Amino acid sequence: MSALEINGFPIDEYNIYKFPQDTKKHTCPLCSEQRKKKNDKCLTIFWDTGLAYCNHCGETLQLHTYKRKNQEKEYSLPPKQEFQYQYSENLIKWFKDIRGISKATLEHFKVTEGKEYMPQVNKEANVIKFNYFIDKNLINIKFRDGAKNFKLYKGAEKIMYNLNAIRHSSECVIVEGEIDVLSCYESGYNHSTSVPNGFNLKGELNLDYITNCYEFFENKERIILAVDNDDAGKKGEKELARRFGAEKIWLVDFEDCKDANEYMLKHGKIKLLEKLQNPKPYPLENVTTIDDNWDQLTGFWKNGAPKGMTIGLENQDNAISFDWKQYTLMLSAPGSGKSEKLDDIVARLIHRYNVKVAYCSVENEPHYIHYNKIFRKIYGRTPNPNEIDSEYVSKTKEFIKDNICHVSFEKRYELKAVLQKFEELVKRKGVRVFVLDPFNKIKNDGVAQSDVNLYTNEYHMLIDEFVKKTQSHLFLVLHPTKLQTKEGSTKTYIMPTAYHAKGGGEHFDMSYNIIGMVRDYERQLIHFRTLKVKFQHLGTAGVDWFEAWNINNGRFNNVEDYDADSTHTPEVKWDNDNWLLPKPDMESQVLPFIDPKDAFEEDDINDVPF
Repeated sequence: MSALEINGFPIDEYNIYKFPQDTKKHTCPLCSEQRKKKNDKCLTIFWDTGLAYCNHCGETLQLHTYKRKNQEKEYSLPPKQEFQYQYSENLIKWFKDIRGISKATLEHFKVTEGKEYMPQVNKEANVIKFNYFIDKNLINIKFRDGAKNFKLYKGAEKIMYNLNAIRHSSECVIVEGEIDVLSCYESGYNHSTSVPNGFNLKGELNLDYITNCYEFFENKERIILAVDNDDAGKKGEKELARRFGAEKIWLVDFEDCKDANEYMLKHGKIKLLEKLQNPKPYPLENVTTIDDNWDQLTGFWKNGAPKGMTIGLENQDNAISFDWKQYTLMLSAPGSGKSEKLDDIVARLIHRYNVKVAYCSVENEPHYIHYNKIFRKIYGRTPNPNEIDSEYVSKTKEFIKDNICHVSFEKRYELKAVLQKFEELVKRKGVRVFVLDPFNKIKNDGVAQSDVNLYTNEYHMLIDEFVKKTQSHLFLVLHPTKLQTKEGSTKTYIMPTAYHAKGGGEHFDMSYNIIGMVRDYERQLIHFRTLKVKFQHLGTAGVDWFEAWNINNGRFNNVEDYDADSTHTPEVKWDNDNWLLPKPDMESQVLPFIDPKDAFEEDDINDVPF
């Protein structure tokens, strides 16, 4: 028998135990040599699922190895080792008496012990080694010393623990520690996996390890979250539900216990198994009660509504901030640089909040030109040819690779197809910020454009549904209808209003935020105005501010103490730092404003943002 794939997993090496083709019974390669009846065919083989089960030792064997999907990076591998289980008496006693874990379970999971340098104590220490496998390949090791210090093998791929056990199951349990996986196994539940590091309350959760092993969850009908019963665990629970989709998620409540291991120790193995087998569905979407909102409500009473994400430029931050489950429109007069400004906002959000971003930017093709703009913003300038192979160019490249990607199509750009691809990026890569650029080139097929209001309304409904479902923020670039220049100027346009946008007044009625911008040629600045901010705690509508564009790197810089009545060109403190370097490696300096048109030939003017 031969097969290209089983359950969606492409086979790499077929029949690794070399069993006779199509046989249904065989001796067990794990226990038969130690038995008196060595020839007893205790192993039942299921070729269709790629598994075999031993009726004597109770182990499940994987018949094949499988190819990895979407591997882009090269990682270090821990050295190959023989897994000989000569555990110290102290280790066996600690696991048995303190954690309720048997020696047989340690052997099943290939838990080992040894000595390892631990940076937290700056010396070599006795450690437990939790070995992370995919098929028979050792991918990573987590080291744990007696003081509960942890580290992973340097440079190794970060994946989830015990992945082999969940490959072919229709459901799995996700816990927050390797010992919780061992506890699930002790209770009789064999399809559990753990995140490689616990959740925390500070900042955004980094779940890159899900991207590395997302293929193991694609076939799951039900994903049961049994994470730690604390605030950090609840935060992780919400993010996992966002990544995998709430419709697949079920929850385990450990009641008076922190985690699976504590619950097993307090209530017993049978009770833990009952908990895992009887989870509760994730709370109903679209239906909430005051209980669901109680923490936010009491926090609002105590501290007021929290401000959203800011970019670090004082003038804009005072005018507007960005929150999840919302979207922001960028509207500007022709040639004002709205796409360039949006790149600046995105780069700053990534740098400040460690969020991942996906673009669908018809205006920024070919993509290498766009990556040049983004690279300059983060690096501080365009790299010289002789430093292309330098450490910090490489570091900037990896930073962008980890945090930014593009969605593109060879043919027509259709909104539903783009949003579907965006949703895949939410699940696979944890993307939370999205850019659609521009509105008029990403079509909403199936809705007649002859009725402008209906077309725009439906467009916004799809975007609103997307950001709420994925708990993300999206930026949409708009083009205006024909604008007039300001009185006394031949180049500077009047500030557009939301009703100047192509697509009708529905843009104003449906959206959360709108930012307008105009390039002010006379003052050599960019003029911004909040045309709409739906929620007062996130900003204020009708606020004007000014910024200057830095030709060295394409960043927008704050212009201090400047208002709409001023007429002079201010001195600007330019930011030319490499954002990925520790401060102060490069000093910002005060330079005269350089008008972009003065730095390029007339034929090249379209290569700059204005």
